[in-house]
Amino acid sequence: VQLQASGGGLVQAGGSLRLTCTASGSSASTNAMSWYREVPGKERDLVAAISNSGDSTIYADSVKGRFTLSRDNAKNTIYLQMDNLKPEDTGVYYCNAGRLWYSRTYYPHNDFWGRGTLVTVSS
Repeated sequence: VQLQASGGGLVQAGGSLRLTCTASGSSASTNAMSWYREVPGKERDLVAAISNSGDSTIYADSVKGRFTLSRDNAKNTIYLQMDNLKPEDTGVYYCNAGRLWYSRTYYPHNDFWGRGTLVTVSS
């Protein structure tokens, strides 16, 4: 699976951005997918994930109520709508195609990462 991510940028606190990740490859439509965020000196953390059917999502506590993850399987694309952004949302966001989705738990596939897209939220 190959992943193409886009949509990062600079925004003021309280603003919105939408990240897009499009998957290609033979199994692109069958993977659960997700977004991770990485900041310097810290591990890459899960922000949000969505099941392969799109009927189930999970979010990090820090983004619940502000971020919405959706997918369009006809386009093999996921969308992360980020509203009411805060400076602590700043980081490089990476799209991942998952190895497994089970019992509302997302298991990333270490070989399927998109190129990161930088999100900067100014105060």
